[in-house]
Amino acid sequence: MLEFKENGLYCTQGDFYIDPWRPVPLAIITHAHADHARWGCQHYLSHHLSAPILRLRLGADISLQTVEYHETIYLNGVKISLHPAGHIIGSAQIRLEFGGEIWVVSGDYKVEEDNISAPFEPVQCHTFITECTFGLPVFNWQPQAMIMDEIHTWWNRNRTEGKTSVLFGYPLGKTQRLLKNLDPNNGTVLAHGAVWNTNEAFRNIGVDLPAMELITKETDAKKFEGAMILAPPSALGTSWMRKFKSK
Repeated sequence: MLEFKENGLYCTQGDFYIDPWRPVPLAIITHAHADHARWGCQHYLSHHLSAPILRLRLGADISLQTVEYHETIYLNGVKISLHPAGHIIGSAQIRLEFGGEIWVVSGDYKVEEDNISAPFEPVQCHTFITECTFGLPVFNWQPQAMIMDEIHTWWNRNRTEGKTSVLFGYPLGKTQRLLKNLDPNNGTVLAHGAVWNTNEAFRNIGVDLPAMELITKETDAKKFEGAMILAPPSALGTSWMRKFKSK
């Protein structure tokens, strides 16, 4: 049902692509990360929670149809539904059914619940196409609860010493996960503009995210003492980081 062509993963029966890497007439998008959602397609289809980020990154005027998880649509006789992938907010596995065959394309997925994404849902199928970015045995992740405990211990120590804590993460995905799991009783959370803009796009469609403050030129430096800063990896080593001094 699916084959790789020069533009990406193509469904011949339905005449559409899934996460194409070049512009195509119709693209079904598993999630809004840049390596899965590329600019220039004539029409897009995604989960509705991916919509604000797709419009933020690809243009407010893109032609975009959205669906809910488990909602069924048909394209040229192919039955299509989206199912939770657990990767980031709005991420989906794409289920295709045609001629008695069921195929599922995962995009990225995560089986551990993270308190922010819809939990991964196993989907019965004949063929499962999966990414394996971190599939090698060398990648052995600790449980999220353990990682967050370590982060809170580190943050508490820094706050006691009057230091600023900075966590780097992708503006889409990692920073929402961190923000949702940080204990607000530990102190103030502030954000780089890239993180702020992504979170505001989610807030504008009703996604419940904890409070944080945008860092601007006018932000009083005293606010940084003992605070937690969320920033994209691209901020590391830049002049922006000079705002935060360790004692």
